[in-house]
Amino acid sequence: MRTDSWGWRAAFGILVIDRDPVAESEFWALAPAGVSVSAARFESPRKPGTSDYGEDPARAVAESADMARGLDFLGGMRLDAICVCFTTSSFFGGAEFDKSFVSQASVKAHGTTVVTAAQATVAAMSSVGIRRPYVVLPPWFKDEIVDAGSEYFGAAGFAPTGMRRFSLGRGWDSLPPWETWDAGAQWAVRPEEVYQQVRRTVPEGTDGVVIAGNGFRCVDAIAPLEEDLGVPVVTSNQACLWHCLTVAGVGGAVTGFGTLFG
Repeated sequence: MRTDSWGWRAAFGILVIDRDPVAESEFWALAPAGVSVSAARFESPRKPGTSDYGEDPARAVAESADMARGLDFLGGMRLDAICVCFTTSSFFGGAEFDKSFVSQASVKAHGTTVVTAAQATVAAMSSVGIRRPYVVLPPWFKDEIVDAGSEYFGAAGFAPTGMRRFSLGRGWDSLPPWETWDAGAQWAVRPEEVYQQVRRTVPEGTDGVVIAGNGFRCVDAIAPLEEDLGVPVVTSNQACLWHCLTVAGVGGAVTGFGTLFG
């Protein structure tokens, strides 16, 4: 029986970068009955065709008109939490910026709790006991973002056993990372290929897998990877929904998407 998907248990908002089709899809796949998801979008600080995010992309996103409107509109919808689904911004800005941003964002959202994807990922890693993660990143993350991600996790007390960009293979790997997004790589990622690459490349000594990036389609790979590798798997959208459910006090309602919900 189909329902109207009204959020009678909890209602969440997500702020998603333009041209990202994945976050909403995965949130709805993960959301238990009685939980709703409403989305707003904001413009990327990187202009198409360039690799330039500007001098301070985290602040550019935080202070953008799109972000202000999204927080204002979502904040008026009686939501339990709002998640900003843009891991890149957090990596560049760092944990201290994240803390400052969510505090100010909550005010703009009329008091609704605001979290970021990176904060949710770090909280999820701690919850399942990951300390030495193997971090897999989207093909569109350039070297500077990979380096910033390594610093972000290191500052949070984690020691990655590896940081690897997912490979889309022939026809894609010849492009600079940022051009893959502009060419539509976000529609080309397949969870079964994520599973195969992670399983082939996971380093020894890894106690968990982290698949970062809200535009990186991968939630269907979580359970198979956990079964075969014997370690917890955390993904950005999975962690975001888990964190929002925690804020709302809704638990024990998600099955089939990893240890995190156990």
